[in-house]
Amino acid sequence: MSIATWSLILQRGVQTYRLRRANRQAEASLWDAPDWSSAEQALANSTAPMAHITREGLAALRHHQQHAERSLGKACDLNEFVTRAIRKALAQENARQESGMTILASVGSTAPFIGLFGTVWGIYHALVNIGTAGQVSIATVAGPIGEALIATAAGLAAAIPAVLAYNAFTRSQRVMSQQLDHFAHDLHAQLLTQPESGHGIR
Repeated sequence: MSIATWSLILQRGVQTYRLRRANRQAEASLWDAPDWSSAEQALANSTAPMAHITREGLAALRHHQQHAERSLGKACDLNEFVTRAIRKALAQENARQESGMTILASVGSTAPFIGLFGTVWGIYHALVNIGTAGQVSIATVAGPIGEALIATAAGLAAAIPAVLAYNAFTRSQRVMSQQLDHFAHDLHAQLLTQPESGHGIR
C-alpha cells in the first residue's frame, strides 16, 4: 500500500504540474490566435484539457454548420449542440483527473485497520506465550508486542501520506475543475458569435 501510495503521489504530482503548464500554454495560444482555424492548428497536438475542450467545441460548431439545413440543424439549435459537446469534453477531463484517487482513499481508510489487525495478532501471540510460560516476563511478551507496534506503525505510515495526498489532490482537482468550467463558458460564448460574423469554420 505504501509503494502504491507513493507511486501515485509522484505520478499525480508530475501530471498535475504538466497539465497546469499545458493549460496555460493552450489558453494563451487560443486567445492569441487571429482566427479559429489558426487556433485549431495551434492546439492540434496539445494534451491540455483546455485544448481538448476547444477541439470538441470547434468540431461541434463545424458539424452543426455543415448540417444546418438538414434534420440535425432543425432538431437541435447551435447553442444546445455546442453546449452538449463542451459539457461532454469537460466531463471527460474531470473524470480523467479522478484517476488514482480511489486507491488513495482506499489506502487512507483501510491501512490503519490492517495495522490494527497486526496489533491484535501480536497481542494474541503475547498472551499465548504467557499462557505457555505460566508467568509474565519481558522475554515472553517483548517479541509479540514489538511486532504489534511495528504493524501499527506500518499501517499509519501507509495511511497518513495517502490521506494527505488525497486531500491535496482533491483541492488541486477542484481548482482545475473551476478553471476549466470558466474556460468552457468563455469558449462557448466565443463559439456562438462565430456564425454571426459570417465566416464559417473550414
